[in-house]
Amino acid sequence: MMGSIGWRGRRTGGPIVAGLALALLAAIDSGSGAAAERRYMVAAANPHAALAGLEMLAAGGHAVDAAIAVQAVLGLVEPQSSGLGGGAFMLTYEAADRRVRAFDGRERAPLSAGPGLFLGPDGEPMKWRDAALSGRSVGAPGVVRMMWIAHRAHGRLAWARLFQPAIRLARAGFAISPRLHRMLGEDPWLAERPGTRDYFFRAAGNGGHEPKPAGTMLENEAYAATLEAIAADGPVAFYAGPVARSIVDAVAAASPPGGLALTDLALYEARERDPVCRPYRAFRICGMPPPTSGGVTTLQIMGLVEHFDIAALAPGSLEAVHLISEASRLAFADRDLYLADPDFVDQPVEGLLAPDYLAARAGQIDPEMSTGKARAGLPGGRRGRLVPGHDRSLPATSHFAIVDAGGNAVSMTTSIESAFGAHVMASGFLLNNQLTDFSFTAADSDAPVANRVEGGKRPRSSMSPTIVLDADGRFVAALGSPGGSRIIGYVARTLVALLDWKLPMREAVALAHHVNRNGVTDLEEGTPIAALEAGLTAMGHEVDVRAMTSGLHGIMIRGGRLEGGADPRREGVVLEGIAR
Repeated sequence: MMGSIGWRGRRTGGPIVAGLALALLAAIDSGSGAAAERRYMVAAANPHAALAGLEMLAAGGHAVDAAIAVQAVLGLVEPQSSGLGGGAFMLTYEAADRRVRAFDGRERAPLSAGPGLFLGPDGEPMKWRDAALSGRSVGAPGVVRMMWIAHRAHGRLAWARLFQPAIRLARAGFAISPRLHRMLGEDPWLAERPGTRDYFFRAAGNGGHEPKPAGTMLENEAYAATLEAIAADGPVAFYAGPVARSIVDAVAAASPPGGLALTDLALYEARERDPVCRPYRAFRICGMPPPTSGGVTTLQIMGLVEHFDIAALAPGSLEAVHLISEASRLAFADRDLYLADPDFVDQPVEGLLAPDYLAARAGQIDPEMSTGKARAGLPGGRRGRLVPGHDRSLPATSHFAIVDAGGNAVSMTTSIESAFGAHVMASGFLLNNQLTDFSFTAADSDAPVANRVEGGKRPRSSMSPTIVLDADGRFVAALGSPGGSRIIGYVARTLVALLDWKLPMREAVALAHHVNRNGVTDLEEGTPIAALEAGLTAMGHEVDVRAMTSGLHGIMIRGGRLEGGADPRREGVVLEGIAR
């Protein structure tokens, strides 16, 4: 099914990147009345990426085809957040059979890795920054193989075609966005490394270096060549040969070096896993299973909230923030104890989502007073043989949502972990520091940590791509966010806003944030919700008012129409096309 190139672009997010095609700014009357199934939509964190996805949908591509094009461009124009050197989780919805599928492209630790990976000579855990900016933090990237298996399952357009927008842009150059420029200026380490210094910085008058200004055209021939190889030969061009060698060499040259080997890349496999789904009121919510904790923990929060009439509470009210925070405490307590890579750790996912277990846990919530730090429960009567680890995941990730003209959908969260990953560049892209998502210590009091380092293991994530269905299995919404371990709170709060408070997607993703990860209750500074500090403190919460830069992007069907939302905290947009 071919589509119209005369799409409409909605500036529902942050500033439009300089130099973008004028078509992006052409608005079409939002009341045109065309049915949702005749339209298609992309909500992504950068306009160039959204345009690439829309190009594939206009050519009759599946939502997965568009997702691959979006990812290839994001790795170029938003390199601080995601790229070929990282990993991703993708949920897909197929309208024909109303089926949700889950694709796991999480990085893996080198086979040589062990419990001492992030311990210093004294046996104590390394400082997080020392670990992250080293070769030790780099896992075998997973996004390329994940895109390949998802394309084999769903793709309609030729694999090679999906990379052409990114290849063109890498060679022609793109304007450095204000957000990328700001993040370069906030990072004191990138200019110290030749690869990243030469690409992102220019000489300054004092003999040092300064970030290239916003609006500077940035070209990346090495990235274009890498994409051309992948386009021509598939994932083998990435996991073997010159690209693989450049990755391994870059990791070995970092200080301290890492143990990633050519064998680790050659043996990497992306996985299709069963999504985790549970009912919520008149809906069914589906998320990613472990090794991300996002799906299970988000579903637990929603399953706990379901026992209260939160629809009767105002968004951002003291009562609503308290209730969601207390549900989050309980869910995070279980997350920190039980969830990790299912190929290595037996975990009670079914028990954690069981209705009777959630009902019992919900009974521990006091509507008027915080219970303080929660303890993990015993799902299914399970006796814990583990101890909690320590979570260090940071918020440099990206999320996008896509619905094609046939009603098929993708919700994909993609990451290289913290901003600019390990600060190591190879073949035109940055490498991840995802292995710092492992617990740095492997055991405590003779009990193991589920998320401990092991060779070939995938570190626990918080990424929470989500798809919502109605009671008959029809698509309702796709959404997700970056934000480190706060992702789970961002997504859960947005789900409440959509499903209980019936807010439009654009309003739901823009709501002020509040997150509790079984500790401090964070409130977003500079928003009305920060005024709740005194009230929450009186209810027993420890409160921190702070910046909370999410990147929520979502699409839903409401009243037979597609509506999208792009988080105003970033540079995202929602673009829509009309199928002809």
